[in-house]
Amino acid sequence: MNRTFTAIISIAAMLITGCSSGSSKQASPVAKTAIEQPAKPQAVFNADSAYSFVGAQVEFGPRVPGTEQHRQCAQYLIDKMGSYADTVLVDKVSLSDYTKKKVDAYQILGRFNPEAKRRILLLAHWDTRPWADADPDPANHTKPVMGANDGASGVGVIMEIARQLNQHHPDLGVDMLLTDLEDSGYSGDEEGSSWAVGTQWWVENMPYSVVDKPMYAILLDMVGGKDAVFAAEGFSTMYANNIVSKVWKRAEKSGFGSRFPNRRSGYVMDDHIYINRAGIPAIDIIENSNPMTNSFNPTWHTIEDNMDNIDAGTLRAVGQTVLDLIYQEDEIKKK
Repeated sequence: MNRTFTAIISIAAMLITGCSSGSSKQASPVAKTAIEQPAKPQAVFNADSAYSFVGAQVEFGPRVPGTEQHRQCAQYLIDKMGSYADTVLVDKVSLSDYTKKKVDAYQILGRFNPEAKRRILLLAHWDTRPWADADPDPANHTKPVMGANDGASGVGVIMEIARQLNQHHPDLGVDMLLTDLEDSGYSGDEEGSSWAVGTQWWVENMPYSVVDKPMYAILLDMVGGKDAVFAAEGFSTMYANNIVSKVWKRAEKSGFGSRFPNRRSGYVMDDHIYINRAGIPAIDIIENSNPMTNSFNPTWHTIEDNMDNIDAGTLRAVGQTVLDLIYQEDEIKKK
């Protein structure tokens, strides 16, 4: 995963917001309400199942593109998604990381109700960073990152949502994209083009026409940290503030308002940037205001990003919120 912008934001439109990653501003207030469930019989997100999906990825070891662990995990994800979704599209393409090394990258798209015109997109990256270059010990900077939180957590949540949709099939169209080669970027790249390489390729080759693009997209990145809270990320509020409001209100209604506070965090260059540029409003649910760092989780890009630091309660807060949102949209579709 990604980087925050802590100093200069070069895009002129960003200056309108007047917010940097080091600041914390109030987003639009969300009214306090009692826990409210969608009208459809409730699918309950199983945090233990999501945790096991995270662990299954970590068991392969670091999923660095070009390695055998990466290839094996790709096959696991393809098979697992194929057991839940109505159809799975796999794009295996040769792409270059910022060192110009060519590697096989796998973009895995699970689809529920692929013929539906009204649909949403969930996504998470599944690859891991080749270098623990944020580790406090310089001796670890050339070691790969295990990526329990940074990569596997978002995928684990999406897989559990896929399992639930398989059992409680909505009429709404839902696409689930597991994107590759996100986390091999250059740490000094302020423009961000060396990051999210798989998503950059995917948006140029999306399986959508003008009329059936998703209404919006939700990126899940680093959603498993202990006691994590999710302030509204800057680019998300800039490009898709109405979707931020929809999701944060749903979190409040689902009983997780304390995990989704009414404040804004910094800007993060992440997969959702390219989804937005492709014409699909997209937001990023990401821990980006940790009290210890004022930014990402302390395990970010370190060798400590392992299962010891994954919190099933955090997975549940994010997963149940998004699952409830899907059934909320499903009810709207039927009215």
